Amino acid sequence: MKFFIDTANLIHIKEAQGLGVLDGVTTNPSLMAKEDITGKDNILQHYLDICEIVDGDVSAEVVATDFDGIVREGEELAKLHEQIVVKVPMIKEGLKAIKYFSDKGIKTNCTLIFSSGQALLAAKAGATYVSPFLGRLDDISTDGLNLIAEIRLIYDNYKFETEILAASIRHTMHVINCAKLGADVMTGPLSSIDGLLKHPLTETGLSKFLEDAKSFM
Repeated sequence: MKFFIDTANLIHIKEAQGLGVLDGVTTNPSLMAKEDITGKDNILQHYLDICEIVDGDVSAEVVATDFDGIVREGEELAKLHEQIVVKVPMIKEGLKAIKYFSDKGIKTNCTLIFSSGQALLAAKAGATYVSPFLGRLDDISTDGLNLIAEIRLIYDNYKFETEILAASIRHTMHVINCAKLGADVMTGPLSSIDGLLKHPLTETGLSKFLEDAKSFM
């Protein structure tokens, strides 16, 4: 399973990269706004800054919703850096654009996936990744993990190469359960990755070892 961090915060990205397990980054306009990054030039430069930190794919989202606008923005983003993946919403014009980008060899991440039917369409169009938002489904009392399982089954049935990027990860158990279900990628906040490090028995065991080691000093 690949580990992506879902943020535009360079400090968090550097910290995750320092753990030695980070495979990529996902961003969106809301995350950029959270870091007070505004203006086209500043946003484009921020994507470049992220690419300098990580070695893997960096999802950069278009804001246009018409085909021509999505293509125009996507091609501009793709030219920024070879690590850039164009993030496109699951709408009709977005689906057309994903097919266009796929034919051009431009990697894409189809975002805002909330059903297996949407994921099937995205894979048919040639998306590199699909991003089912399991946390947001959980928020409305729907089983987000079941969606991951459905997409995994469908993709395995037809040998789709599109990767399942489990998005809207909220906590460590989301990560573990997505791994058990066969998601190819998870993306979440730094806390969801850091949380995997922690176990009370590890902490008490280390404390005991260190206490006993004092007798050797």
